[in-house]
Amino acid sequence: MKSVLLVDDSKFMRTILRKIINGKDYFILSEASNGFEAVEQYVFFRPDVVIMDITMPNMNGIEALKSILENDSKANVIMCSALGQEYLINEALELGAKGFIVKPNFDDIFDTLQSIVPSR
Repeated sequence: MKSVLLVDDSKFMRTILRKIINGKDYFILSEASNGFEAVEQYVFFRPDVVIMDITMPNMNGIEALKSILENDSKANVIMCSALGQEYLINEALELGAKGFIVKPNFDDIFDTLQSIVPSR
């Protein structure tokens, strides 16, 4: 199974994603509610993939992405955002994010995960 660090300031959104992901060839290794926690937990746990919200307090997803990639240029980070934030998704992809998902529609989450970190 592949490990996932789930990062979103919304506990509700983390709960939804945890229920979708856990047990389907992936497992939630840890959760973070802001970019600072995401960077700390990435360095500590080294998960196979990070699913990270873009808009968060304290340190947003773009800043956290930069920090994670400075620490590990091969990090697999999937950005997660709401509709209407295409410019932020494009910025994240240019910085090195491996993919994105648009919330709250998670129908393609496993296709995205499989394309970046295949479970088998």
